[in-house]
Amino acid sequence: MDFIFMLTRHDRTVEDSLQLLQMIRPLGIGHLGFKDVGVSRDVLARISDAIRAAGARVYLEVVSTTPRDCLRSAEIGRELGVDRLLGGTQVDAIVEILAGSKTAYFPFPGRPTGHPTKLGGTALEVEQQCRSFTAKGCPGVDLLAYRATQADPLDLVAAARRGIGSDGYLIVAGSVSSAEQIRALKHAGADAFTIGSAVFDGSFSPTKGSTLSQLEDILQTCADLA
Repeated sequence: MDFIFMLTRHDRTVEDSLQLLQMIRPLGIGHLGFKDVGVSRDVLARISDAIRAAGARVYLEVVSTTPRDCLRSAEIGRELGVDRLLGGTQVDAIVEILAGSKTAYFPFPGRPTGHPTKLGGTALEVEQQCRSFTAKGCPGVDLLAYRATQADPLDLVAAARRGIGSDGYLIVAGSVSSAEQIRALKHAGADAFTIGSAVFDGSFSPTKGSTLSQLEDILQTCADLA
């Protein structure tokens, strides 16, 4: 299982991301990301550069709520040269924006709404959408499984796996906060998960106080599943 550490809390990029990156660099986390809200575009560029300098893959997740802002965020992702753009629902338009770039696109299946985002939609809808996204050239999806309002989270993971097939890359984002959830996601067919808030609020390992301790425990959970 790949762990994508999001430099975010409550679906917003934290303002001290650059200092945080310096602190966690010795851990060698290979997947690091941020969201399109919380800091300026210039700061996002500096964060992206710092992640790349650390040898990690760069992720940008789109959580803006208006169509215009979502497309602008996709444009920013291309300008920054992020490795993977996550989220958004205007798949055709975003695929067109990213055409010819090195940025791979992983859209939201289901019906995401609001901020912080909630996910509507049934398992059947998710599966059908994932098949459609794959046909459009997307290498995988970004599923807000634990934000679901109409379906069991693990049922959605299994549906997304069926939809993208064995070769697709299935990321589960949002409200992952325990080793038990990570193990369940692995069993259901996920390839990766994101965590942000559970590191910053200490809820992943409630008996430990530091950000580094939270991250070390997440990395150990992943190592145990390898």
